[in-house]
Amino acid sequence: MLDWWRGRAAARERPSVERKASRTGGLIAFSVPGRPVWTPRDYAALAREGYARNPVVYRAVRMVAEASASVPWLLYAGDEERPGHPLLALLERPSPRQAGRDFLEAVYGHLLVAGNAYIEAVALDGQVRELHGLRPDRMKVVPGRDGWPEAYDYSVGGRTVRFSVDEAGLSPILQLALFHPLNDHYGFAPIEAALTSLDVHNAAGAWAKALLDNSARPSGALVYTGGEGGNLSDDQFERLKKELEEGFSGARNAGRPLLLEGGLDWRTMALSPRDMDFVEAKNLAAREIALAFGVPPMLLGIPGDNTYSNYQEANRAFWRQTVLPLVGRTAAALGAWLGPAFGPDLRLGFDADAIEALSAEREALWARVAAADFLTEDEKRAAVGYGPRRGSDGRDAP
Repeated sequence: MLDWWRGRAAARERPSVERKASRTGGLIAFSVPGRPVWTPRDYAALAREGYARNPVVYRAVRMVAEASASVPWLLYAGDEERPGHPLLALLERPSPRQAGRDFLEAVYGHLLVAGNAYIEAVALDGQVRELHGLRPDRMKVVPGRDGWPEAYDYSVGGRTVRFSVDEAGLSPILQLALFHPLNDHYGFAPIEAALTSLDVHNAAGAWAKALLDNSARPSGALVYTGGEGGNLSDDQFERLKKELEEGFSGARNAGRPLLLEGGLDWRTMALSPRDMDFVEAKNLAAREIALAFGVPPMLLGIPGDNTYSNYQEANRAFWRQTVLPLVGRTAAALGAWLGPAFGPDLRLGFDADAIEALSAEREALWARVAAADFLTEDEKRAAVGYGPRRGSDGRDAP
């Protein structure tokens, strides 16, 4: 299964050399070799309580995933760009059921919600033909005796498929993981850093819904001060309780006046939304969730954020500080993983000039470089990320 990387046969013909490994590997192998190390959190709960129930998490994940998947790929052999390369065609159409953008949106979504994303490469006749994104909650890392992964187990419906990692570290599975300071095998999801704010935001929504169901009235108590001993009889208590439940609870009874008999007094037993500073607490939780995902709150319509002077500035910060770093690390990982299967010295990059949100920065850079009379034409082209005018084939570049 691993022989689809080119250059493997040549590697086998070379004389055997001592294989290098980290001296700390044995310390990392804290579990019995060959047994899966489960992810230390409940991915389903994170996805359900965050992405599926919280609009801020949902929109933040969608924004980052969609923006990252929209960035065009570039491929280089050394310093020379290779448009129309088979590797680019594979990324454009990774499988018959998915286009490249849909595939990447799913990969980025898994990475943001779980902290991990897994891609399977399918080979046919020694060539990589398809790429598939796998659900992270179904994947388990199997550590070897040196502490590093020796296999990946993918389990669905009681069946498990094992993808092995060979001695050179090559595998048909690519794991993308966000940095986790306390785990050697799994990444840290941004949503985990915002769990407290997520709970506050979800609880605020549930509390508001319950308040509306209760005719927008805070909780309280009817206190009986009349009669002997200040107590209602059993029949009076049951009748009053039934009247309150049937006649004054629920949205359909909103606004109905409460008629109190002699000796009954209504006393509020809960804070009002104003006393709780309800709106500001919910907005603060929303801003912290957006912060964890690297999305400026202004782009999510969250009030109270004055970090950026205008929407365009916030959008540029979103692309520069969140989207492009994520795309860059993904390009580096995919290029190092798939490159050997398509040829030597291949490097995968992305086309930042095609991003409309950064057009103002690009125009300003071009204007400054064009005005620099002390630079030659090729130096100006290099300063803006282009190669020399005359290529290695002797023809002028566009």
